[in-house]
Amino acid sequence: MLLTRVYDALLTVVYPQACLVCGGSVEERRFGVACRACWDRTRVFTGDETICWKCGALSLGIDLPREVRGQVRCRRCDSQSFTAARAVGLYEHALRQSVLSLKRRPHLPSHLINLLIAAAQREPLNTATLIIPVPLHAGRVKERGFNQAVVIAEALAKTLRLPLDQATLSRPVASDKYRAGLDPKGRRDTVAGAFTVRHPRLVESENVLLVDDVFTTGATVNACAEALVASGARSVTVLTIARGKS
Repeated sequence: MLLTRVYDALLTVVYPQACLVCGGSVEERRFGVACRACWDRTRVFTGDETICWKCGALSLGIDLPREVRGQVRCRRCDSQSFTAARAVGLYEHALRQSVLSLKRRPHLPSHLINLLIAAAQREPLNTATLIIPVPLHAGRVKERGFNQAVVIAEALAKTLRLPLDQATLSRPVASDKYRAGLDPKGRRDTVAGAFTVRHPRLVESENVLLVDDVFTTGATVNACAEALVASGARSVTVLTIARGKS
């Protein structure tokens, strides 16, 4: 611990790293690409928020007693095939820049890993028996050099001591990578039928924890969940680094 503090102090002086959010200095390596102040400004979920129990959408301005929070539903996700979805926090400030950085470099700072582990250990994700990353199309992996969802899944599997399956769920159909301007239906259409389960027996009766970097409309994780449930998975819960504010 002392060596880490000394190293961080020297790093700040000799090799200062600019915070990608505010431009200030990142004080500690564990924070990755954002400084402590920007992490403090970022809405990180603790499990005490009032959210849609299924998709995890934040119910702004609503504060309900813990005993009734499990009954909250936004109803927009009723038809989606996953059991429940959670995120470390909102897609803003430090989490936004952490996600963008992860798309460029396959590295997770320890602070973010700890936040992911904490989220995975809370209900309803803590019943997982198998971790599966959302796959990329082979052409996309070749272009980027790695799959960021695999980086997240590996970190979780190592700490939670859960089996990791990178091969069973595949994405033989490439979808448009420029989807930011699409409405929810457009996003659903781009991933419809895009995922295949190669070895159904490996997911049969498993409680799958499906991991990805961002939950926007839920179209991608829903398409994955549809394929997994159809192949016999008992349940599919979802964990992402961040979730859109809408």
